[in-house]
Amino acid sequence: MKTKGAILRGAPGKFETAEIELEKPRTGELLIRMAAAGLCHSDDHMATGDIPAGSYPLCGGHEGAGIVEEIGPSTLGWEVGDHVVFSFVPACGHCHWCAIGKQNLCDLGANMLAGTRFEDTTSYRMSIGDEPVGQMCGLSTFSEYTTVSVNSAVRVDKSLPLDKLSLLGCGVGTGWGSAVNAGQVGPSDTVIVMGVGGIGTSAVQGAAHAGARDVIAVDPVAFKRETALKLGATHAVASIDEANELARTLTNGAGADVAIVTVGVTTGQHIGQAIGAIRKAGIVVATGAGPATVSDVPINLLEFTMSEKKLVGALYGQSSPMAMIPRLADLYSTGHLKLDEMITQTYTLDQIAQGFEDMHAGSIIRGVVLFD
Repeated sequence: MKTKGAILRGAPGKFETAEIELEKPRTGELLIRMAAAGLCHSDDHMATGDIPAGSYPLCGGHEGAGIVEEIGPSTLGWEVGDHVVFSFVPACGHCHWCAIGKQNLCDLGANMLAGTRFEDTTSYRMSIGDEPVGQMCGLSTFSEYTTVSVNSAVRVDKSLPLDKLSLLGCGVGTGWGSAVNAGQVGPSDTVIVMGVGGIGTSAVQGAAHAGARDVIAVDPVAFKRETALKLGATHAVASIDEANELARTLTNGAGADVAIVTVGVTTGQHIGQAIGAIRKAGIVVATGAGPATVSDVPINLLEFTMSEKKLVGALYGQSSPMAMIPRLADLYSTGHLKLDEMITQTYTLDQIAQGFEDMHAGSIIRGVVLFD
């Protein structure tokens, strides 16, 4: 069948719409009619070339939700009409990492950016003429229809709005888990969140839900600081230096218990600043992505060792998506997680490039592409 999708022909580049030939689902696959797709900074990293794609052209999008239109042969457990949220990290359910409850590190993720099927790097499901088209994270949520592996699909309650739930597949789970799982935020903690876009505001909500006494949002954009205060932050400042000083004032000079780095384009300097802002035995969570070539983090090793500080990475918030996505959906349905307030602008498929320009301008928390 034919579908319309937003593709990158190379990097650096901009998303443009094109007609794409889409294959029917094979065994273990689903054909999905898209309802909504979130605009995540990771797709912009693909456009800038900060994160290299395995193949071009590439149909973008890895955060989204839709409805099952067709089920591959001998694929059990699914029905046409099921509502699904995609997990941008696949989960096979039987590798070592899935078996110990760390689905976010599933072995299938090794080929997440190849543009192909996870288990076969020669197999594509999209094409333009004779040219294969890669799928971002095996998904391509920037397409009216897409064919995906069941390892990337999570069934959700049909009574909940898919445009809101679309955020759970990446940004919200990543941010929330960065606070609750990776940061181990607990009651009375003081937490700094650096960068409060879609992932950062989710980290703010996760920290507040976990019982943090102080949640300090850091962002140079006033609009984002104001939004963070509405979503659970107790303080909002423009710079990490201000946050560091405030945290020490609030903790009798000790510093923050946890600092979560969710800056859109993260650098080693951001990580170093976060480490300098935490107390002894505090935790820095590195969540934001930066250029693949960056490897320098300015850390005073003596202080780092003697103060027993911790630096941890967080992919999808150290969460298992098959468990976390339904849990977050339940938190949303019961009013404990705010999603409506995070969506500050909606776009059509043809407006995706504009959406990323708005992201760079700092005028949105999360933009969402609507297909219906």
